[in-house]
Amino acid sequence: MSNVLMNTKDHGLTPDTTGKVRDVFDLGSQLLIVATDRISAYDVILPNPIPGKGVVLNQMTLGWYDLFEGTVATHFVTADVGAYPAPFKDRQELAGRSMLVKKANRYDVECVVRGYLVGSGWKEYQRSGAVCGIELPGGLVEASKLDEPIFTPATKADTGHDENISFEQMKSIVPGDIAEKLRDLSIEIYNRAHEHARKCGIILADTKFEFGEIGGEIILIDELLSPDSSRFWPADLYEPGRSQQSFDKQFVRDYLDSIEWDHNPPPPELPDDVVQKTFERYREACRQLFPNINLEQYL
Repeated sequence: MSNVLMNTKDHGLTPDTTGKVRDVFDLGSQLLIVATDRISAYDVILPNPIPGKGVVLNQMTLGWYDLFEGTVATHFVTADVGAYPAPFKDRQELAGRSMLVKKANRYDVECVVRGYLVGSGWKEYQRSGAVCGIELPGGLVEASKLDEPIFTPATKADTGHDENISFEQMKSIVPGDIAEKLRDLSIEIYNRAHEHARKCGIILADTKFEFGEIGGEIILIDELLSPDSSRFWPADLYEPGRSQQSFDKQFVRDYLDSIEWDHNPPPPELPDDVVQKTFERYREACRQLFPNINLEQYL
């Protein structure tokens, strides 16, 4: 695989912002967002990349943007490198893994929707019978499907760990009427995405969205329903009461837990087989959800 990108600065480009996975260039009223092959786990960037991962993330986001066109506005402008301004125009290392977007005023919350009881939600339920202040029925097991998806926001941390918060706490970060709109929109998008994924043989267990505002309009920003921001499970292997096989970075988390890493820097390197199997899971999720996307042209 020839298209590997750990940092855009290695190609003579200096991003204005560097996130866990994305390098962002501020172009005034627009941003250029580049999905690198970096991977984070437990909010810590791991030292070696997953080659091609950024392409999968970017292409899946574009696939979801197309699916939701007319339902919700997004910040997307173009992913055609030939239409980018200098010095990004026609840079082939950016092809397939980048997009030009409108700059929005970001709401500083992660809009998390859970349709199944897993991850931190499962741990919290075991302790208290609730998730982010939402009481759930007794007797649920790991990976139980919830009667209705629940909205469980989290703080938005550029570095360090995101923290689950209640809906009432969210209202102290964004105005109450906006919080309600973000909650309702998040659940609507999750439900539609869950329905599409089920038709493709995949269960969308949970996901997180980010929103911003332009001219008073709420819009989707950043990645959308990718294996970095969501849990995807093979539907034919789903069985409540245990950890599920997945098409996402849970595979990496499971490896890190198996070697008893304490989730604090410095993180360990991933073995080659874990790197390869992680990429294969990401690619398979994209192939099943969006069979018309040709990833190989960018890899």
